[in-house]
Amino acid sequence: MQKTVLVTGSAGLVGSECVRHFAARGWACVGTDSNSRKEWFGRDGDTRPNLKALSKEVPGYRHHGLDVRDRAGMAKIVQRTRPALVVHAAAQPSHDLAASRPFDDFDTNATGTLNLLEACRRHAPEAAFAFLSTNKVYGDNPNRIECAERKTRWEPKGEEWAGGIGESMSVDACTHSIFGCGKLAADAMVQEYGRYFGMPTAAFRCGCLTGGAHAGAAAHGFLAYLARCLREGRAYQVIGYRGKQVRDNLHAADVALAVEAFAAAPTKGEAYNLGGGKENALSVLEAIFAMEEATGKKLQRSSVAEPRKGDHRWYVSDTSKFRRDYPAWTATRPIESIIGELCKAS
Repeated sequence: MQKTVLVTGSAGLVGSECVRHFAARGWACVGTDSNSRKEWFGRDGDTRPNLKALSKEVPGYRHHGLDVRDRAGMAKIVQRTRPALVVHAAAQPSHDLAASRPFDDFDTNATGTLNLLEACRRHAPEAAFAFLSTNKVYGDNPNRIECAERKTRWEPKGEEWAGGIGESMSVDACTHSIFGCGKLAADAMVQEYGRYFGMPTAAFRCGCLTGGAHAGAAAHGFLAYLARCLREGRAYQVIGYRGKQVRDNLHAADVALAVEAFAAAPTKGEAYNLGGGKENALSVLEAIFAMEEATGKKLQRSSVAEPRKGDHRWYVSDTSKFRRDYPAWTATRPIESIIGELCKAS
């Protein structure tokens, strides 16, 4: 019998990648996406091109323009489709927008997640539930790591953090950003539905996710937006840390592989750090230099001294917990390949 996957945020970066991934493996794919990203970020954030491509590339893909804030609508679609897997990728993803529109942020990220969890508990309790969380659940605690300033990046001193940041990092007594608080509430609820109700749930605490399908905007989508600025001759603003803040980057295709591994043998109520690791880590400055070399263009840029509240100086994901539970998974797309793809994206 053909299995069904329900993907929220299905026209976004991770959602569209998961639709393609599971369709190629014979799953029936149902997606929901309200294109709130266009409202929040303007034309740059519009996901309709992704939706149009999905409709052409994935035969039988069924799309619904539902918002995760629509509690009755989400319950109805889960009841109708009875999915074997739910990939919850719909989100409000921007720090800056969350601070100016906190109700939109919390209602989408926290309440929207609860709407979907409860719909699954009532109508598809055996469905594997994969939630795209964020490393911002740790707030600015990573900034307590003692770092040395190098020519192009910040780096931790000593060997304690050589493998990156793991799930033992505290989520307490720190500044999260309004965005981080909403995602932390959702993250905790995903874990609780697994532990309290025994549902197969996991929260994937992701670093920077990227890929050619990313509708990068100034307020969200670091690498994709940087590539867009170079391609289109736009000015780019570096915010804080003299551009030496470090992030690890993971291609959305590798997220889909992680979700597939989880769906095949789901745990209950686990949280996993998921990212590209130190091999795919680079600073904002290093990303600029790499993309300038890839495109042969010089970026127009300015800088702001103060970082965003709660923003990380250095964050690299330690994925050893996930790789312990799912040893076949690894990040397959190196950063050089990712940069090349983004620089060529239309």
